[in-house]
Amino acid sequence: MTDAVFRVAAYAVLGLVGTLALLLLVALIWGTWAYISDRRQTRHTVRRNFPVIGRFRYVFEHLGEFFRQYFFAMDREEMPFNRAERGWAYKAAKKVDTTVAFGSTRRLDVAGTVMFVNSPFPALKKDFASASEVVIGEHCRHPYQTASVVNISGMSFGAISRPAVESLSAGAKLAGCWMNTGEGALTPYHLQGGCDLVVQIGTAKYGVRDEHGELDDDKLREVASHEQVRMFEIKLSQGAKPGKGGILPGGKVTAEIARFRGIPAGKDSISPNGHPDIRSVDDLLDMVARVRSITGKPTGFKTVLGDIDWIDDLCRAIHRRGTDSAPDFITLDGAEGGTGASPQPLMDYMGLPLAQALPMLIDKLDDFQLRPRIRVVASGKLINPDKVAWALCVGADFVVSARGFMFALGCIQALQCNKNSCPTGITTHDPKLQRGLVEADKSVRVANYVDTMMYEVGMIAHSCGVDEPRQLRREHARLVQPNGSAPLLSELYGSREFHPGVEQRPDD
Repeated sequence: MTDAVFRVAAYAVLGLVGTLALLLLVALIWGTWAYISDRRQTRHTVRRNFPVIGRFRYVFEHLGEFFRQYFFAMDREEMPFNRAERGWAYKAAKKVDTTVAFGSTRRLDVAGTVMFVNSPFPALKKDFASASEVVIGEHCRHPYQTASVVNISGMSFGAISRPAVESLSAGAKLAGCWMNTGEGALTPYHLQGGCDLVVQIGTAKYGVRDEHGELDDDKLREVASHEQVRMFEIKLSQGAKPGKGGILPGGKVTAEIARFRGIPAGKDSISPNGHPDIRSVDDLLDMVARVRSITGKPTGFKTVLGDIDWIDDLCRAIHRRGTDSAPDFITLDGAEGGTGASPQPLMDYMGLPLAQALPMLIDKLDDFQLRPRIRVVASGKLINPDKVAWALCVGADFVVSARGFMFALGCIQALQCNKNSCPTGITTHDPKLQRGLVEADKSVRVANYVDTMMYEVGMIAHSCGVDEPRQLRREHARLVQPNGSAPLLSELYGSREFHPGVEQRPDD
């Protein structure tokens, strides 16, 4: 028995030595090849001067973003979302305790910080109310009435995976909120969960286009025939890339996605940077009227503001035509939006952030007495209760978020959205990676995220002395300025309601 054990041990040692020798030989061959290759190549200076060793630079550069996220960055340092923001979203989706101990880590003296005005007489629990219902498109054949405040922003099937779409659809149904399809067309996966849907019409008009890429009335009518489809949104621009159309890399354009969009499989899906048939405010109103007439459902548009003067032109055109011609809603995206792949110059430098653009839009619509005829939907990094409450204070009727719901699905901010290698299965079409995203679990987390959000936005509202979130006004929040002062939003922008004495009149 002893000899047998000895022989087994000897064979094991010999096998291990042989394996190590083989690995060493392979490493030596690779190292020799890499050394010669690096010395001879002329494209990379570091590798040419430091053969083999220089290659590790790229490994460390790639791993750096992950090490910063987990080991080195402070709670409030990271971009686009820091650990504190992500942490709240994760806890909300899991329905676990979101309280913190020993004080906030948030700096309160930084310009742009929002602070809410607590009332000495907060709303009592017996007076608490759910968010009030709002009607969108009351003059349409099929107006949309909803109490939802927080909804799912546009993410197309293609940009996100089938399990992600299914989970969001089912979760939106549980939460009682709407889901925007994004510009990649309405699919069975959007309909599967039974939620209310907003169908987005992008510049490529996927799903409602003819063979020339123009709007097809019959296809539009077919899409509108689904009862779940409640509204249509014409996308002029989005925060990630104002002035450029959607970008879906060819590696993510599967045969199924290509079929829904009406494009070739495996090739980059590049939408036009604008609608060829919308080149003025009158064209825009014509398109709104056309879609609304065919579908009978509320129709609006999505945009990023840079220049505000065109909103004046739009409002004047509405008054010339009559207020029935107005879009039923405007979705305002801030320049900080970013779920879509985008060239860095557009992502970093184009358009106004929501903090500046939202008060400007609200005030313009008030000046022209076009609210509540036109409802306002705010979008742009609104993933936490304070951001949602701020948007309501400024004057938004609704809030939509994409990345907040991605966190609810389990997104870890790996920054792989455009590479078909998302480790959580949300933005990839690799079946092996999608396996980790289970609809039965994630749909509940989506609903939890909405429920927790509304509970905590309600807490802010009650502390401000009002009974429900939609009663928040500009008098309920302050904004820290560079000089350290913190005036009320109403002092900075004026009250959010229309006043008869304003200088700009509808007939000016």
